[in-house]
Amino acid sequence: MALWQTPYHLQDLLVELVGWDSRSTTAGEQQFSKKLATQLKKLSYFHTNSENLVLGDAGDGRQFVAALTTHPKAKKTIVLISHFDTVGIEEYGELAPYAYSPSELAEAFHAHKESLSEVAREDLESGDYLWGRGTMDMKAGLAIHMATVEKALLEEWPINLVLLTVPDEEVNSAGMRAAVKLLAEWKEEKKLDYALFLNGEPVFSMNPTDTEYKVYSGSIGKIMPSALFYGKETHVGEPLSGMTSSLLASMMTRRMEMNPLFEEVVHGEVTPLPVTLHQKDLRESYSTQTPFLSSALYNVFTMKQSAADVFNEFEEVAKLATNEIDEWYTKVCERQGGSPLGKVQVLRYEALEKYAVERLGKDVLNAIKKKCMSLDGHDDREIALQLTKELLTRFPELAPAIVLLFTPPYYPAVNSSEDELVKACISRIQTLAKNQFDLTVHQVHYFNGISDLSYVNYEGDSTGWEIYEANTPVWDVTYSIPFKEMEQLQAPVLNVGPFGKDAHKRTERLHIQSAFVETPVFVEQVIRTVMESAEVI
Repeated sequence: MALWQTPYHLQDLLVELVGWDSRSTTAGEQQFSKKLATQLKKLSYFHTNSENLVLGDAGDGRQFVAALTTHPKAKKTIVLISHFDTVGIEEYGELAPYAYSPSELAEAFHAHKESLSEVAREDLESGDYLWGRGTMDMKAGLAIHMATVEKALLEEWPINLVLLTVPDEEVNSAGMRAAVKLLAEWKEEKKLDYALFLNGEPVFSMNPTDTEYKVYSGSIGKIMPSALFYGKETHVGEPLSGMTSSLLASMMTRRMEMNPLFEEVVHGEVTPLPVTLHQKDLRESYSTQTPFLSSALYNVFTMKQSAADVFNEFEEVAKLATNEIDEWYTKVCERQGGSPLGKVQVLRYEALEKYAVERLGKDVLNAIKKKCMSLDGHDDREIALQLTKELLTRFPELAPAIVLLFTPPYYPAVNSSEDELVKACISRIQTLAKNQFDLTVHQVHYFNGISDLSYVNYEGDSTGWEIYEANTPVWDVTYSIPFKEMEQLQAPVLNVGPFGKDAHKRTERLHIQSAFVETPVFVEQVIRTVMESAEVI
């Protein structure tokens, strides 16, 4: 008996999945995988092949779910990727109790139409959308994948499928980074030939009136070059006796914000410009001592650039900033009759760590690391900055200085636009969509919402990730990326998901026709294209 093979039953499945609160870092995120495994066990295949349904450790009590179905005549394997964690619901305000109940939330919005934008009101009144946290981003993708696996089993498609759904995508992608290792193991142990990594992230509108349906042949990269600014403390009454870390941070941020040096154009698509995600004075309390420690985290999107490329450019910007600081500060001292402190240094974190080993020894360095890693209530970014601070403040002779580092997370860019199989899949979708639904499908080369596709089909050279490892203070302690396993997962990527609007907003909503009628057909068409290509080989 089929469970999820009609639009009605598929929508019911999604409503149930949405009802399971799985906000990132909550108990609900920890419990979701077990509930999902219970759902998947409704498929008789997993009664006789229970070893193919795996709940894998993703840290902090969370688990990813990997469900493998195989066919005796199958030559190829497709991995269906989704995530089940969601962002929070604080922005729902008094409507928060309805955030996980699409029908009740829609009713509540009808009673609060004045709080909606004109476009949102029109969508509400149309009845064409399903509302609620996780409807669009991205439990619909998971529901579609579950229905697809069920149909493949019922109709005995000659293809192997891995349904992979993970936690933590909205924060650090710990789920996908852990799952990559299992995919690499299965490739060897079960002799799987990965043909395609197919993600189900939703279509992201470029503006409130954008209703184009898109498929994505790649996913944009994201990396976070960061800095710790070490000034010279002094009393506010003697400003020329020191240099504030605020000055260093401000000059650096002024040069980083919107800097076109980091902009890339590939296939006519342009990366968003860099912005500051965090800038902070690290003092714990107010005093008349000038601030001498500050930090900043910068967001940089990538398409072709490696971590090494970004870090080299980041260092170039830092040197330009320090030259400007030195010139400006020297002029102030000359005007006021003061003595300059000396030039501002620019250090990479790996150079600071090497200096610390030379001065303190490896054992002391490891003890400092252990102390910082054990800090309660701190995330990877805070620990990275605290470790850098602990090292840097032991060497006042280095001040004034800017220490450059990376803080997590890092999403390498991935793209398969030139892959022949991906081209065939997109062409088939476009033809089918036009003929069956009178729908125009647009190809986008890089999914700009950031996705877990970043952790498969890695093609960067070792230099890129070695520089990332060397300059990420928490590397291989609280954070790591399985680059070697990623290199083993060599297959093209594609993202085909349903249309929706306002991800991460209180008006998050999913287009019903797109999710429960059209997208399942597109996903099936992709799989059939892969099956046909396997028959030709």
